[in-house]
Amino acid sequence: MKKIDLVEKEKQREDTGFGTTATSTSARLVNNEGNFNVKKIGQSFEARVNLYHKLITMSWGKFAFMSLGFYLTVNLSFGIVYYLIGIENLMGVNKDHGLSDFWEAFFFSSQTLTTVGYGRVSPVGYITNIIASVEAFMGLLSFSVLTGLLYGRFSKPIPRIQYSERAIIAPYLDINGLMIRLANEKSNQLINVEASVIFSRNETVDGFVKRKYYGLDLERSKVKFFAMAWTLVHPITEKSVLFGETLDSLQAADAEILVAVEGTNDTFADPIYSRRSFLYNEIEIGKKFLPMVEPQEDYYLLDLNKLSDTENAKLN
Repeated sequence: MKKIDLVEKEKQREDTGFGTTATSTSARLVNNEGNFNVKKIGQSFEARVNLYHKLITMSWGKFAFMSLGFYLTVNLSFGIVYYLIGIENLMGVNKDHGLSDFWEAFFFSSQTLTTVGYGRVSPVGYITNIIASVEAFMGLLSFSVLTGLLYGRFSKPIPRIQYSERAIIAPYLDINGLMIRLANEKSNQLINVEASVIFSRNETVDGFVKRKYYGLDLERSKVKFFAMAWTLVHPITEKSVLFGETLDSLQAADAEILVAVEGTNDTFADPIYSRRSFLYNEIEIGKKFLPMVEPQEDYYLLDLNKLSDTENAKLN
């Protein structure tokens, strides 16, 4: 009977997917950007490169730089080929325009790759026409892929949920509570938003240090409309795993609080997900959040600059 109870207890154990061996005291589980702080080795080449995923998720600046770099590289390569086989194989080259033979070849390559084809310069002979045909085919494929990437980047739901810089322990009713404030930075509307909070720490079990996870009950884990700021509150009762914890004890246990938020973007009816974690040194005790919503004459003003504003508060 005792073994059965242990099995049932293990089945009910809270786990985030990081396992019990994530006991490092210097590495957090989730980065501030919401990415999992995990690096993998032993991957296949396709899984390691994963070019499509990288092109979809990289910043717009890097994407524009890589697209321009690809375009210039292809045109330089084909321009060199046309130049080497002889500029005389390109009919219509006019040196009176001031362009050198190489640049005539380069701009012909650009016109061929994009299938613009102004008509002034055209290929002559089998070899030149074959190269131009290959480049035109490559251009069609490249711009088809680029169009798909642009659509994917624009259509990909990117939540811009902001979190307070610190999780705080503040007075709550006649007890205290762990509080984390969040707000939707974008102007789009989020509905049916649900949040979950997990407390993680290292514990010594049978002489071995293991990472343990505890789901924290929230005062309210779901809101129908996420129109303003939302403060997640975990009441610290005597049954709470945080009851009696101090900053020193949190540091000694390498504590980390994991927050996961999901909801629906009503613009496209697509799901959104957001994650954030708070280490023991990102938790403040004896603080409370200041208001960030100011009623105006005919609307409500939500000041995102005040998301992390706090003041000292006496705990219960």
